[in-house]
Amino acid sequence: MRLFAAGLWLALVPPALVPLHAQDPPAQAGGEAPADAPRWAFEDSDVPVDAGYVFGTLPNGMRYVLRENATPDGTALVRMRIGSGSLEERADERGLSHYLEHMAFNGSTGVPEGEMVRLLEREGLAFGADTNASTGYEAVTYKLDLPRNDEGLLDTALMLMRETASELTIAPAAVERERGVILAERRDRAGYALSAYEDEVEFLAPGARYGERLPIGTLEVLESAGAADIRALYERTYVPANTVLVVVGDYPVELMEAKVRAMFADWQGGPAPEEPVTGPVDAARKGLTDIHIDPALSESVALSRLSPFEDEADTLAARERATLRSIGYAIVNRRLAALARGADAPFNSARFSSGDLFEDARLTSLTVNTADGQWREGMLAAVRAVNEALTHGFTRAELDEQLAGRRTGLQNLAAAAETRTHAAYASGALRLVDDGTIPTEPEFRLALFEKLAARITPETVHDALIEDAAPLEEPLIRFEGRTAPSGGEDALRGAFAEAMALPIAPPDEAGALAFAYGDFGEPGNVVEDRVDERLGIRLLAFDNGVRLNLRRTDIRKDRLQVRIAVDGGQLLETVEDPLATAMVVALAGGGLGAHSQDELATILAGRTVSFGVSSASDSFVVTGGTTPRDLELQLQLAAALLTDPGYRPEGEERYARSVENYFASLDATPGRALGTAIGGILSDGDPRFTLQPQEAYLAKDFAQLRDVLADRFERGAIEVAIVGDIEEDEAIAAVAATLGALPQRETSFRERTEARKRAFTEDRSPRVLTHAGEADQALVRLTWPTTDDSDHEEALRLAVLARAVRIALTDSLREELGEAYSPGASSSPSRTYEGYGTFQVQAALDVASVDIARAAIVGVVEDFRAGKIDADTIERAKRPLLEDYQNALKTLTGWMNLVRRVQSEPERIDRWLAVPERLGRIGAQEIAAAAERWLDPAGAVEILVLPRGD
Repeated sequence: MRLFAAGLWLALVPPALVPLHAQDPPAQAGGEAPADAPRWAFEDSDVPVDAGYVFGTLPNGMRYVLRENATPDGTALVRMRIGSGSLEERADERGLSHYLEHMAFNGSTGVPEGEMVRLLEREGLAFGADTNASTGYEAVTYKLDLPRNDEGLLDTALMLMRETASELTIAPAAVERERGVILAERRDRAGYALSAYEDEVEFLAPGARYGERLPIGTLEVLESAGAADIRALYERTYVPANTVLVVVGDYPVELMEAKVRAMFADWQGGPAPEEPVTGPVDAARKGLTDIHIDPALSESVALSRLSPFEDEADTLAARERATLRSIGYAIVNRRLAALARGADAPFNSARFSSGDLFEDARLTSLTVNTADGQWREGMLAAVRAVNEALTHGFTRAELDEQLAGRRTGLQNLAAAAETRTHAAYASGALRLVDDGTIPTEPEFRLALFEKLAARITPETVHDALIEDAAPLEEPLIRFEGRTAPSGGEDALRGAFAEAMALPIAPPDEAGALAFAYGDFGEPGNVVEDRVDERLGIRLLAFDNGVRLNLRRTDIRKDRLQVRIAVDGGQLLETVEDPLATAMVVALAGGGLGAHSQDELATILAGRTVSFGVSSASDSFVVTGGTTPRDLELQLQLAAALLTDPGYRPEGEERYARSVENYFASLDATPGRALGTAIGGILSDGDPRFTLQPQEAYLAKDFAQLRDVLADRFERGAIEVAIVGDIEEDEAIAAVAATLGALPQRETSFRERTEARKRAFTEDRSPRVLTHAGEADQALVRLTWPTTDDSDHEEALRLAVLARAVRIALTDSLREELGEAYSPGASSSPSRTYEGYGTFQVQAALDVASVDIARAAIVGVVEDFRAGKIDADTIERAKRPLLEDYQNALKTLTGWMNLVRRVQSEPERIDRWLAVPERLGRIGAQEIAAAAERWLDPAGAVEILVLPRGD
């Protein structure tokens, strides 16, 4: 999928339905390929493919890519890409590629209908997370993530892919049963975003095939298509010559290759379909204007010009040109970002870019996102900035900033090459197939960059940008927002003409900036140092009260995660001041005392650090992913943020704009309407958990925030966690010189007993909310009060109960009734509020199906309470939890979740180590008892969200 189509479609659909793309690498081919088999892109290029891949082509024409890899160790993934998506569909087949993808889970020669998902759940693969598929414009991709690397599981995965490839039964009765699910999914995806996308496609490329072949399809086809229609598409597109299988994981390549060949060698089929038409797109189209209004849309203006498509294979010369022009676009966007970060910013954000519109045209666009009613100011400022760049070029300082960032990124990739993930390798393989981008080794990319960087100048970058970008003369102007621009199309075009006439000037050569925060006083002394031998976590304390948790692991080479918790957080919010910490997320926008946020962007170019703070339940949190080289700088940034936050007005301005935009679309969809109201409903209007009026948020400023934060930032307890590829002594020294050097602090997080009280409403009467979205969309949610997570075994029982209820609801609401695409159930026992927890069941529905769906939900709950639960359902609920547990500490994120507060919450390790035994004790009887205890239908708060109807 080309850049433009991918970008637009990705914005409209969740990950489960988007084609998989992009990241790392493949290498050596094998197999007796047929004479007319597709060639791999690297066979006709001077770009050296990553030698760790194995490529092959079976005699039947099916291609495969294999890679042995051990990150995460003991796991694997399998992807099967069918090289035809919705663009392949004929007029009377629109939506059938996606329908066919659903039928892959509904029976084949060797797997009865309904058994594929059950089979995988018994193996520990959760439906949706580990078992999925996606349909895009140009491909259908099937996905299995294997939690273990035993041969039997690989056999099962390949067998299921083989069944999908040619053995689907596509039984008429199964097609009818799935129709409701397909229509439910289409209904759920309808809304303002899809309408905006369709309008944009029609404006840029009226009559283009891609605009008439959205993967979700048309209602007419989906309501009438039969099994024979779907089978015709299946037999035409699911053929070996149109298929690529990717297997990456902790298996010997020889084993993977032998199993792939044995499983797929007997598959027969016709030739791959011809490449479908995507256009037509008129590259000469210009000077037109479009206005698209929807109450849910934030305001933006896009100025675009089409130009002819130029096919450019992946070669060394092409990579050099791409690098030069991408640096040019990056510098322009850096200037636009500076404007957005400054005081009195003319726009919220802006972006200048070019990309291919399939193989029909090249599209250059300047998109400006503004506060409501500010489109004109935003357009003037953004157009002027782009004009200055295109006319006068760039400075050496701007170029050096970009080179530093790219160099560091490539150096980091090279340093971590040994532990690249399965997902990175699979994405590289799929991108090779998708668009011919050759996966290469990180060391090669770094060397190629350094060779080029030595001769890059501001002039060569400017020339490359001018050559690539279509001039924004007589552009296509498209406005979208909540209200039409005053003056309409004439005003839009008049503003553009005014912007083009604004005076411009060459950029100033800025001087170098130095980071002002390197000395925080005498380094702290370690007064406590011990190791919890159970998991090898090192626990330290400094003489100023700061605590440090370290866990060294090289599961990701050259990678660290840092988390700093400072006492405070949302528990500082009170009934009298429920928005006390609302502005914490805006603090980074104010920079530091000595540096604005934009200055920090320049100072930190080429360094792998993060800058920002958020508010958790009982703490303020600074997080960052970094490298051993930049750990000290990451800690310096955190210490500077605590001791000298900037509190600049531009941070306040950006906060206010985000508030206004948020409140403008509170009820745009059923989900948003529910999210807006549910906190107040469940808490009887407790201001701490209830959305406050917009004016209350806008009344907040940094002066008030300073009053809330000052004491906690100065004296509050600090717990630092660092996990990853660290030298422990160096990490300890870096903490000692930064956070450990601060003045004396409290040594423990405050209990705040009164703030930890949270009530669940006694009012169990049904509630009805309304939304402003599609007229057929409804949502029902039932919420029960449960308990906090202090009883670990009860928390685990509730977690298994939620998974089991979700399985039963999927069988009932989705598979049997066809009323909901993705019903859900979840348990949320609180770690913060004593005795508080919730269990919720939710389903998005057709308005006409609310009563049917509610009856089905209550029926499932009543069955569980009555003990009508089979052992297989419990096993399918528990097994993915156990597999997640076994694999959690194979990632830095998994370690961080355990290590981050292990001194202030020491029970974390005990609970963690007890999971397998405690899960093992949970059976049908325990789940029935939990359902009986907590899920009384009469005790639920039922919320129904219906269309407003005005």
